[in-house]
Amino acid sequence: MTALSPTAHRPLADALLPRTAVVSTALVLGGALLTAGAAQVSVPLWPVPLTGQTLAVLLVGSALGARRGALSMLVYALLGIVGLPVFAGGSAGVGVLVSPSGGYIVGFIAAAALVGWIAERFGDRPLRNSVLSFALGTVVTFAAGMAWLAVSLGLDLQQTLEYGLYPFVIGGVAKALIGASVISLGWAVAGRRRTGR
Repeated sequence: MTALSPTAHRPLADALLPRTAVVSTALVLGGALLTAGAAQVSVPLWPVPLTGQTLAVLLVGSALGARRGALSMLVYALLGIVGLPVFAGGSAGVGVLVSPSGGYIVGFIAAAALVGWIAERFGDRPLRNSVLSFALGTVVTFAAGMAWLAVSLGLDLQQTLEYGLYPFVIGGVAKALIGASVISLGWAVAGRRRTGR
């Protein structure tokens, strides 16, 4: 008797484009640039701004898969570390990563990996799968961000929730729903291309 293994799924990018080294490199860089652009859509709050980054992270992870998604977020972080103005508000440098909001950037790498892994393992075509995947990715981002926020500012649990979670709950839910809808739309486009409709 053989063990049942889950069906292998592929990320959306592989349904739309050939999986070559050149295409994968372009997608990784493109994901980093998408995240950099989304970071500039920002509402300044203290100590953590509200940005479009998390939406980009979820989309990149789901569309590219675990490895390329995580690598794309690592490239994003490295671009900021070396001084390119890719973080929220056009900021850059190592200081951003060690600032109270730096944990969220680190969390982006783990979130993209998780969302990508779910897409590869269980598929993200059904909207419910995408919504669940994006919700889990959002939780990972917030967990990493709030942990660092608490440590860097010496906050207790209530303060951490007030500064690092409560202001972002509605936006996080909205971004997960928007992102999941975009991925579902992408799969619909991929299906039409395959059938020639």
